[in-house]
Amino acid sequence: MGTIRLMHAKLHRVRVTEANVNYVGSITIDEDLLDRVGILPLEEVDVINLNNGKRWSTYALPGKRGSGEICPNGGAALLCEPGDILIIYCYEERDRADVLRNGHSARVLVADEKNRSQQFFYQTLNPSQNGEKVQFESIEIPQSSDELISSQK
Repeated sequence: MGTIRLMHAKLHRVRVTEANVNYVGSITIDEDLLDRVGILPLEEVDVINLNNGKRWSTYALPGKRGSGEICPNGGAALLCEPGDILIIYCYEERDRADVLRNGHSARVLVADEKNRSQQFFYQTLNPSQNGEKVQFESIEIPQSSDELISSQK
């Protein structure tokens, strides 16, 4: 059946806190945000700037925990300004047959104006009994369930 790319992590509506043209590439992201959605340092991410429609791919670097930092670096710093709203997401390659048999899950964090979690979702593809289809489901995890989320990292 072949390999497909599925989104596995998304930071939705995070705000640029700084843009550093003098740093060599990447995007620096508060390490708490990376952990919450499962993005690894050096993992490739795609970025969309909702303020101007610019898109780019780069890699994630961990920023200071709890800082709310979202800092496009290098050339990407020219594609945004502090305060711009971004969507940051990444994919993983999966065997299509395996996804049909075993499903897939993704984590989505919707940020508030200070880049803290406002909403958190698990989005899943749940396999059918015969393994020929999947059913999409999006489950919002209440903010009071942070202990549960942390234990599943």
